[in-house]
Amino acid sequence: MATLAPERSWLLDPNLLKLVHQCRRLIHSEFGVKLHLTEEHLAQRLATYAEQSRSSHLANTWATLKERVPALSPQAEGESPKRMYRGQPIADDDTGRPAPADGGEGPARQKKIIYRGQVVG
Repeated sequence: MATLAPERSWLLDPNLLKLVHQCRRLIHSEFGVKLHLTEEHLAQRLATYAEQSRSSHLANTWATLKERVPALSPQAEGESPKRMYRGQPIADDDTGRPAPADGGEGPARQKKIIYRGQVVG
């Protein structure tokens, strides 16, 4: 069984561990989720909740932790897309749509309303 010891060695520093506990406490109070230190993807989950949080205190604590531990910074290959929906990337709005010929707004588009799989209006 492979060990995660080299990637988790930063958790042995008491000052960094304090920041991690503070993040966990703030996440638990805001989202009601208990994160454990033994989780396989602890850093990614901390980052996810810090991005979703309304608390500036959590964002600042996570930023401080990322500054002190360079291994927590996202790599270029694992860069996340700008917009996500239920964990899936969403294509940008400007792709796949033809531009209006006259350069203006163009005619108002009729919005298609779908109810229970049927086009209603």
